[in-house]
Amino acid sequence: MAVQQTSQGFKDISLSFKRHPITNDILPLKNEDAIKRSVQNLVRTRVGEVFFNPRIGTRISNALFELSTDDFTNPIKMEVESVITNFEPRILLDKVTVNSRPDSYALDIIIRYLIIGLSAPPQNISFILEPTRL
Repeated sequence: MAVQQTSQGFKDISLSFKRHPITNDILPLKNEDAIKRSVQNLVRTRVGEVFFNPRIGTRISNALFELSTDDFTNPIKMEVESVITNFEPRILLDKVTVNSRPDSYALDIIIRYLIIGLSAPPQNISFILEPTRL
């Protein structure tokens, strides 16, 4: 019989570096927001960018100028699923959807997941990946 573990919560720093008005500390991201930021960072990080672990990341940004077909979106979907499954142990991945916008060389990515050990409803993240230059 599997034992359900509960967590004490998750915490991460905000990359906006805004300060708390009283303590003057950097404002933290907590629980759902911390995990959401982590998942987005995993997908947006290029393979080889992370020091000491060159396997973290995706090759999605290299493929934004490719032709838009199912043969194009399916490998991207599999790569997103792989990086999240391998490097974000706090979540249970439910579904990844990748939709292409060929006119703007962009990808709509929707990720649905459950947080392990935290009593929160299923989470959805949707964001657009687009090239920085055309």
